Amino acid sequence: MSSVRLPVAGGESELHQLIEPRQFAPLPPGEQLPRVAFSAAHVVADPLTDTDPWAGAAIDWEATLAYRRHLWDLGLGVAEAMDTAQRGMGLNWDNALELIKRSVAEAQVHSAGSLIACGAGTDHLQPDPALTLEAVIDAYEQQCEAVEMAGGRIILMASRALAACARSPDDYGKVYGRILSQVRQPVIIHWLGEMFDPALAGYWGRENHQDAMEVCLEIIHRYPDKVDGIKISLLSPEKEIGMRRRLPENVKMYTGDDFNYAELIAGDDQGYSHALLGIFDAIAPAASAALAAMGRGDMAGYHAILEPTVPLSRHIFSTPTRFYKTGVVFMAYLNGHQKHFTMIGGQQSTRSLLHLCELFKLADRAGLFHEPDLAAERMRAVLAVHGWEG
Repeated sequence: MSSVRLPVAGGESELHQLIEPRQFAPLPPGEQLPRVAFSAAHVVADPLTDTDPWAGAAIDWEATLAYRRHLWDLGLGVAEAMDTAQRGMGLNWDNALELIKRSVAEAQVHSAGSLIACGAGTDHLQPDPALTLEAVIDAYEQQCEAVEMAGGRIILMASRALAACARSPDDYGKVYGRILSQVRQPVIIHWLGEMFDPALAGYWGRENHQDAMEVCLEIIHRYPDKVDGIKISLLSPEKEIGMRRRLPENVKMYTGDDFNYAELIAGDDQGYSHALLGIFDAIAPAASAALAAMGRGDMAGYHAILEPTVPLSRHIFSTPTRFYKTGVVFMAYLNGHQKHFTMIGGQQSTRSLLHLCELFKLADRAGLFHEPDLAAERMRAVLAVHGWEG
């Protein structure tokens, strides 16, 4: 088995010996997972296109769609054009709509039951305190209509524009009420905490999360037939469980907690969370195998598979949390799902080399490299680019 000499803090180095990969049994054909499990999927950049990487988004469509097929084959759903796909951090609305159209079409021909839901927001509208609520509503309507026209289900994304111009919780009620009253199918509401996007601080018109939750719950209880579920990313199991217990009977909680997902999906005697997670992109085979074990009633097997991935996830989503996409793409590169470690918007630069080295070690300890020799070779290449000669 390969070994790699890695730099550590203080200018020292250590030799990391890779372990044998864990064997995650494929999901048997026709078997359903016991939770609805969406992986928010990343996009693969095309580094050979002559474009300004800060101003444009050159996407390798085949590699991007191939990764979605990989997720579907594992029984996971795809949450498309979300923040994991660098929405608002390199992927603009025009790119996102093209991605949605291609992915929905791919899902329709891939296999029966290929689950996909797509982000609709207001990101083509520049946030400005002077915006009117009608402008925000119009932006939401435009994107929701585009997703529906493409044949996709809607994930109603949090809006930077609304956060910038709303003056009270009633403004959120007005905007969400207008949109929810028009959608053709129940949507997933997406509450992304400020640790994921600082522009969303004070969402729902309240700075305190508990107070904000009251506003959100009131909207959901007004439109229970229009809401399939809510995905919250607050990195607090207590807040998620508290909200989960107050949802209308037919409204799902989708955990977006990339720190505590194992326990939240497992649930307690009063309920459980489904999943809509960025980390499921990076640990997809383990996530699928763990949920399959749960489906067989093997909760010990579920925890044995999933819990070793939690330290990796907490590292990938460490502060500044919004840069977690770099770790997700790095994992895809190390595991051979793409030929390079380049991201749209130049976002591969948002994490340090030492951060990537720690990610490499944690992923290996969780047994997530299905070809450890390949992962080691690619880690060495990244080290060399950074000038490491250890």
